Amino acid sequence: MPKVRTALTDVLTPLRQRVSRARGALRDRTAPVRDFCSPVTRRVRPAVTGRTSRVLLVMAVGLTAGYAGLLLGGRTVTAVGPTDVQLSLRPSLQGGTTLELPPLGSLQLDTHWGPVSLEASLTDVRPEQAQKLIEDGTELDRLTDRITDQIRDGVATVLVRAALVALLAGFLAGLVVFRSWRRALLGMGSAALGLAGVTLLTWATFNPHSIAEPRYTGLLANAPQIVGDARSIVERFSEYRAQLARLVGNVSELYTTTSTLPTYEPDPSTLRVLHVSDIHLNPAAWNVIKSVTTQFKVDLIIDTGDLMDHGSAAEDRFADDISDLKVPYVYVRGNHDSKGTEDAVDDQKNAVVLDNETREVKGLRIYGVGDPRYTPDKSTRDDFTGADQIRAEGQRLAAELRETGTTPDIVATHDPTEGEAFSGATPLVLAGHAHTRSSRLLPTGTRLFVQGSTGGAGLRGLEHEEPTPIELSVLYFSRATHRLQGWDDLRLGGLGLTSANIERHLEPDPDRTIDPTPPPSSPPPSPTSPFPSEFPSDWPSRSPTPLNTASPARTTEPD
Repeated sequence: MPKVRTALTDVLTPLRQRVSRARGALRDRTAPVRDFCSPVTRRVRPAVTGRTSRVLLVMAVGLTAGYAGLLLGGRTVTAVGPTDVQLSLRPSLQGGTTLELPPLGSLQLDTHWGPVSLEASLTDVRPEQAQKLIEDGTELDRLTDRITDQIRDGVATVLVRAALVALLAGFLAGLVVFRSWRRALLGMGSAALGLAGVTLLTWATFNPHSIAEPRYTGLLANAPQIVGDARSIVERFSEYRAQLARLVGNVSELYTTTSTLPTYEPDPSTLRVLHVSDIHLNPAAWNVIKSVTTQFKVDLIIDTGDLMDHGSAAEDRFADDISDLKVPYVYVRGNHDSKGTEDAVDDQKNAVVLDNETREVKGLRIYGVGDPRYTPDKSTRDDFTGADQIRAEGQRLAAELRETGTTPDIVATHDPTEGEAFSGATPLVLAGHAHTRSSRLLPTGTRLFVQGSTGGAGLRGLEHEEPTPIELSVLYFSRATHRLQGWDDLRLGGLGLTSANIERHLEPDPDRTIDPTPPPSSPPPSPTSPFPSEFPSDWPSRSPTPLNTASPARTTEPD
């Protein structure tokens, strides 16, 4: 091996020497060229790099200022019929168009994709024109012809104004930052380039069928028919214009009503209580309750019974939606609710079930009692003779409440006849059962507030010529006195929910003195009364008779 290494070394050494001499000769021959180019290279390379950076920086400043100017200038108020609508451009990652209709909610359309969305928000209604539109049907026809041009002109104004402000912003940003007219012009050119890009992107992604797939929020989530049949709108633009005019008419009517409301404005310290009743297994009621709870910032909900229709075990799962409401849910049993229904509600983590007891919820002392009857269908209803017995039961419970020395802020019962027996024992009695909303002051100063059906009476609401409307109310209480200050009555049209009304009422004397003297007693219950002094321990937890879904049409009684 040593001999082999020695031989290789002898061969390779001359080769290395020759390569080294060739490299040296080549370096000597190219030295003049390198000496000539070196200064030029040193000057050109940083110059090119610095100029590119400055151009890119100017363009970035111009684009940023142009985008800010686009949003700042992209707003205007335009007349649409008897309403004023503010059109504005908003920053967005998904684009699209949003129509805001406070307090109903909003309607969102995926009209385009891009960094800018269009928002239209109703800001004002001219009452005189709105009233004329409501009373005169020919005005609505004329509005159909005008509304398209009004909206088109408004959108054009927004876009032109936004473009001009964006270009000006790009120019001024370049002038202020770089103090150079040339760079200011370059910044404006960058803003123009950005505008062109946004325009092309909007045009390329524009979806003319997006109006067929709107997304509703707020109360509009339960009343999409307010804008008519969306699919026919796509097919026939003339019908779309008519539907758009009807939308303006509907909203005008709503705002004409609310514009005359009293000026009471709940302050942050006000307790907001949502009163619902007689949901009757209607799942649409949960959507309405959730929307109102969110929009009105409700602190707690009081349900005065008839959550179910027959009180059967199969219906218990309907109560699971209570846990999604995220606020305390105070509940008393109705005559369509069984003991099993009561247990299903009690299983919800935010539920407070009351049955002849008082609990403090959000600072309010609430006494509640479940309906002593269980009459889920007509076959069981005839066993109960009605008002005299339910009134006597209420008087018995009211007497027990007085003996405890407790004066609750609210008494919750299902039947207003039973609730009336608590006159003088509380400032406010909440009830349901009647499927018709009403409110009156009793002689003792107690207010009896009867809620309509928040479930539109369930399937029973279809038995009449006009569907039963969905009704619920937001009650405003003083945290200091726990007295009712005022309330908003909400009413959505029945099947289809094609109308919405909000009425505000003020309590004329919220701190009035309540006369604790109980009302005159009614005759005592007869021996056949279904309400003995104590209910038996085996009081039925479910319907005592098979359900009869084919029962004949109901008479005029509510439950």
